[in-house]
Amino acid sequence: MSFVELEQKGHVGILTMNRPEALNALNEQVLKDLDAALDAVESNEEIWVVILTGAGRSFVAGADIGQMKDFSAIQAKKFGAYGNQVFLKLEHLSKPVIAAVNGFALGGGCELCMSCDIRLASEKAKFGQPEVGLGITPGFGGTQRLARIVGTSNAMELILTAKVISAAQAKELGLVSHVYPPEELMEQAIQLAESIAANAQIAVRQSKAAIRRGLQTDMYTGTAYETEAFGLCFATEDQKDAMTAFVNKEKLEGFKNR
Repeated sequence: MSFVELEQKGHVGILTMNRPEALNALNEQVLKDLDAALDAVESNEEIWVVILTGAGRSFVAGADIGQMKDFSAIQAKKFGAYGNQVFLKLEHLSKPVIAAVNGFALGGGCELCMSCDIRLASEKAKFGQPEVGLGITPGFGGTQRLARIVGTSNAMELILTAKVISAAQAKELGLVSHVYPPEELMEQAIQLAESIAANAQIAVRQSKAAIRRGLQTDMYTGTAYETEAFGLCFATEDQKDAMTAFVNKEKLEGFKNR
């Protein structure tokens, strides 16, 4: 049995963290299953947008403390390195990823949702990096992504106090884009995914890549990435079809994605 399930609805892939009896906590096997699921998504040409969510009442409650408590420093570093490897693969997936955070997103769960491109939350969701209360630091990128997303001061406060915040507070900080009633979350996530899937997918993926690459560098290098992506799109049939239709005041009936 895999702890990460993949379901496909049209051109939308839905990845569900499925270890509800442990609130979807991340152990080595869960990370391996997520790693394999990401490879499956990347290689599936019919999946254009991905939604990541959790089974039961949790998104991911964190890394598995039961597994970690007896780690040596070397074992902990190895576990952290593998978690970061998987989360970086998620972050740099060619296809856009929407986190539908349905419940607890604490520690590794908060780090997991921050590796996604867009974050939506249920009103019941809770966020936090409580690691210092357990005598450790965040280990799957929390010290790096949180500051980039919510700013240094907010990230310092959240990490150094180990406090847990509500979905409304997460939205106020910019950690999530939208907050919905629990029963509406997946419907809204699917609608968003389908609206992305309705656009030219080469342009969508090039835009994501330019944003991701640019976040790691200076403005001059980042705009060079954008210029490269912009030029590449002019070699596609999608650009020719869409711009011709626009000039001729015609409605374009979908993209060829080539």
